[in-house]
This record gives sequence, C-alpha cells and structure tokens, in this order.
Amino acid sequence: MNEVVQKGRSLYHELGGEEAIRRLVEIFYDIVEQDEDAAELHLLHRRGHGVAHSREEQFNYLCGFFGGPSYYVQKHGHSRLKEIHEHVAIGPELRDLWLKCMRQAVDKADLPERLQDLIMRHFSFAAETTRNRD
Repeated sequence: MNEVVQKGRSLYHELGGEEAIRRLVEIFYDIVEQDEDAAELHLLHRRGHGVAHSREEQFNYLCGFFGGPSYYVQKHGHSRLKEIHEHVAIGPELRDLWLKCMRQAVDKADLPERLQDLIMRHFSFAAETTRNRD
C-alpha cells in the first residue's frame, strides 16, 4: 500500500502500539540523561518531578497523541501541550534541542522507516505548540 498510514489504522497501531511507544520514550530519555548536548533538558526534568515521572507521562501522552489509548487525558483531564508546559520557559533553542533528541530517538527506535518523517512532522508541530518564549 502506498499510503504512509493505512486507511482506518491509527499511527499508534502503525508504529507498533504501546511496545513501540514505550521503546521510543525510553530511548529519548536515555539520550536526555546521557548526552552532554542534552544537559539543559536533563536539568529541566530533574528540577520537575524527575526523569522517571517524565518517562511515564510522555508514554501516557504519546499513546493518545498517536491515536491509541488516551491515558494522559484519563489521568489529567486534558492533553493541551501549552498548558502542560506553561511552567517551563520554552524558547526556540529548547524546542530545537527537544526535537534534536527526539530525532535521535526516532532514528534509534526501530520504527517503520516509512513513518519516521511523518512522526517528526507531528513532533515538530507539538514542539512549536509548547514554545512560550521568543
């Protein structure tokens, strides 16, 4: 089939469901914790509820974001990124750092190659949505 996502199937299912999303989140946060270039993101997460908390919340969020179970909404009542991140000053540099780390995670996560650019377009839109500083 030539379509990136088969008609009637969510991106969540096309990616491989919870297992694939969990793997992506784990790889992303491993990068955040271990890559010197991501130190600013790591510090932000450590100042908040911690990286372990962020791993779980991002997994919950991404399941719904990609069309699967809406765990984040069930827990918090909404999934509005701007509100979720309003307590963090996010300018273009931090947005771009997050996207860089997520690009690395997508590259390492064994996700279907035909979906990787689509995923990053979704993440680019989401990252811009969280930006609250110039």
